[in-house]
Amino acid sequence: MNKYTHFHLRLTPQRVAILDYLDGNKSHPSAEDIYQAVAKRFPTMSLATVYNTLSALERRGQLLKLTIDPSKARYDPNTSPHHHLICTLCKTIADVDTHYRLSLPDTEFEVTGSHVEFYGTCPKCRKDSCKTGN
Repeated sequence: MNKYTHFHLRLTPQRVAILDYLDGNKSHPSAEDIYQAVAKRFPTMSLATVYNTLSALERRGQLLKLTIDPSKARYDPNTSPHHHLICTLCKTIADVDTHYRLSLPDTEFEVTGSHVEFYGTCPKCRKDSCKTGN
């Protein structure tokens, strides 16, 4: 029995490789990142296979599609409620597992969830900036 059978997907070797790559991955990779990593093992695999797999996982609630980076979608296998830190220079995304209580103005909305994005400069970019004097 495969550890991914609960995903209810047809488990081809390529899909298993994609799932293996995503398992515990905290780098919030793009489809292209995933393709480049998995294509080393499956050179005949297409980028469409990656997109189709990501789409199927997203529809099943087993993957979050992040639209934080306007240049490309990123994916998060951590589907538990959490927030993100985004480096404005290198676009690194990090998870924030702290929960925040936010006061909202009176609204007729029934709030079912929230996601907070924090923007700033990551330690590596700050260090690089200090080296170059910027």
